[in-house]
Amino acid sequence: MTVPTGRRERKKAATRQKIADTALRLFLERGYDAVGIRDVAAEADVAVTTLFSHFASKEALVFEQDDNFEQRLTQAVTNRAPHEPLVPALRHEIQAMVRHCTAEGTAPIYRMIDESRALREYEESMRLRHAESLATALVADPDLSQSATACRTIARFVIDAFSLAREAADPQAAVDEIFQMIEAAWEVA
Repeated sequence: MTVPTGRRERKKAATRQKIADTALRLFLERGYDAVGIRDVAAEADVAVTTLFSHFASKEALVFEQDDNFEQRLTQAVTNRAPHEPLVPALRHEIQAMVRHCTAEGTAPIYRMIDESRALREYEESMRLRHAESLATALVADPDLSQSATACRTIARFVIDAFSLAREAADPQAAVDEIFQMIEAAWEVA
């Protein structure tokens, strides 16, 4: 059973979401480079320090689901049932993430990311961090006997699957195709 969050946690979450929504709206209206942190804070009616207490950087405003995605991937490993195969659990999470990121209305966001060097670099560092977190979870799993190198490699493949599928003409078909290869590589490892 989930314990309901307290009033303070709900207010913090609402403020965080308001800041992220405001930032995204401004970035899409005016262009990412034309909007500063002070602009976002003023429009969201929060202090700059409040903004920075929720987001470490301007780039993090665009990737506000970053921590959630990273956590979901590691939990796909750590929360799966005993003897539940690993790759299908990871595939399920990647499919959900791809659906989220290819939903109606997301194309302008990814076009903005593609057009900004700062956002592309941030996304790449985020992917590397996600891959390391996923690899750490894989290595720590007592049911898995693969080497640390194999775990790190598969983690990178899984993270890259998300990026490749998101950009494909048929994202779900791409996830299926990529995970067939990941499954084969995992079996060989």
